[in-house]
Amino acid sequence: MRRTALPGRNTIMDLHTAGHRRGVVAAPHAAAAEAGRAVLVEGGSALEAMVAMAASIAAVYPHMNHIGGDGFWLVREPKGRVRAIMAAGPAGANARLELYRGHDAIPPRGPLAALTVPGAVGGWALAHELARALGAKLPLDVLLGAAVRQARDGYVVTKSQARLTAEKLPEMNGVLGFADLFLANGKPPTAGATLKQSALAATLDHLAVVGLDDFYRGDVGRELAADLEKIGSPVTREDLIRYRANIADPLSVKLDAGMVYNTPPPTQGLASLIILALYERLRVTEAESFDFAHGLIEATKQAFRVRDRVVTDPARLPYPVERALDAKFLDAEALNIDRRKAMPWPAPPGAGDTIWMGAADASGLAVSYIQSLYWEFGSGCVLPRTGVVMQNRGASFSLDRNALNALAPGRLPFHTLNPALAVLRDGRVIAYGTMGGDGQPQTQAMLFARHVLHRRPLDQALDAPRWLLGRTWGSTVTNLRMESRFDGNLIDRLIVAGHDVEVLSDAYSDTMGHAGAVVLHPDGTLEGAHDPRADGGAAGA
Repeated sequence: MRRTALPGRNTIMDLHTAGHRRGVVAAPHAAAAEAGRAVLVEGGSALEAMVAMAASIAAVYPHMNHIGGDGFWLVREPKGRVRAIMAAGPAGANARLELYRGHDAIPPRGPLAALTVPGAVGGWALAHELARALGAKLPLDVLLGAAVRQARDGYVVTKSQARLTAEKLPEMNGVLGFADLFLANGKPPTAGATLKQSALAATLDHLAVVGLDDFYRGDVGRELAADLEKIGSPVTREDLIRYRANIADPLSVKLDAGMVYNTPPPTQGLASLIILALYERLRVTEAESFDFAHGLIEATKQAFRVRDRVVTDPARLPYPVERALDAKFLDAEALNIDRRKAMPWPAPPGAGDTIWMGAADASGLAVSYIQSLYWEFGSGCVLPRTGVVMQNRGASFSLDRNALNALAPGRLPFHTLNPALAVLRDGRVIAYGTMGGDGQPQTQAMLFARHVLHRRPLDQALDAPRWLLGRTWGSTVTNLRMESRFDGNLIDRLIVAGHDVEVLSDAYSDTMGHAGAVVLHPDGTLEGAHDPRADGGAAGA
């Protein structure tokens, strides 16, 4: 059993754990996983544990996500119903094309990047309501308590936060509040240093007392709006007042192994399902073979071509996305895959820093959740009155008014976020997912194929080497990046087939995302595991 320890702290978290009877959680940070485990120990449900983890992860992993971002949930209820909670914020009322005159693209940092309503807390509120409807009873002050303490008393800076702060600092010159929150004495912090989020602690403590709705329509919402107006963000007080997360039917595709679910537009959940459906049609028999890697990579290309033609704000879809999950359509797409040669791939880059977390409990409730600022540190804007770090999800909008994802007030941006969940024929329920922008569908596919289709143990499937199809951020060359642990013969065969391969120096690279999964087994036991590339793990009760 592999374990991980946070730098500067004695907290040790198992990367894999199984045999639990009450519940299990998985998260990319050990402190967040512990917050979820503590809720389970108190008798809380998987949904309540996830609310606690969602708050905690913002307090201890703020470079990857925050309450100024968005979130998406897949919830499998005890009676078997699967629902999606969609907590994506729309573009603000002042996010008009004229505001960006003189720009070729939306600036990725600063106030003009902070152009969408933060949706995550609205998702927490809806998840908490659903938990109550299912019989949960823990109060908000218990669920948010760990996050309040972590933000108030301080959290330990991880290696990834220390590295990314130093790397991205030049982009943050003059961005409001960034230095005050993320620097230590004016310099990037070292791994193991302790930083505090005092304003965030006060905000979460207030929400725990008066309710999550206050984030949009109460005192917190008023303070958010005042700071947003002061810095020149397009988001207004009325935008916050009008915002509410919503419950939607998930997308699904039927495989031989069972039913797989993902979130609908504006997320790229469609692409994740198409990859698995196409890979199944290739009838690959052996993991880690050329057919395995080449098949998944080529299925990804087909899926992304469909995604880029279709996925946008649900109100603007060119046609119902369910058509792309029809068996006849998928059969035709599978025939486009050359089993021996790589299709040229001039795809645009997709960046993103995000967290995925999972929880399941003995009642049969399973939760797959993803929360994000989009890029690392989001817009970089930290609102002083509330401590909220604002996302830059709106950078995915186009300034071309004729584009599929053209910027307009009230419009939802395209989202790389997409949590996954599967209900298998053998009785298992698996909630799984990862961070990683365009890498999310690819890593999900590798994890599902290795664990479910090729029957590798969950911890081994998460540990196995991964690839990422796409451009290195800032590069003009499209390539296939692969961790150094892949067999050299496989790499040679991929190159001969026409793949533009770059072998990374890292055996375990953050580029490949931080994946995890929780499993509810038919005998009632619960299993969880998280990625050795992250700073977290899994814990159960």
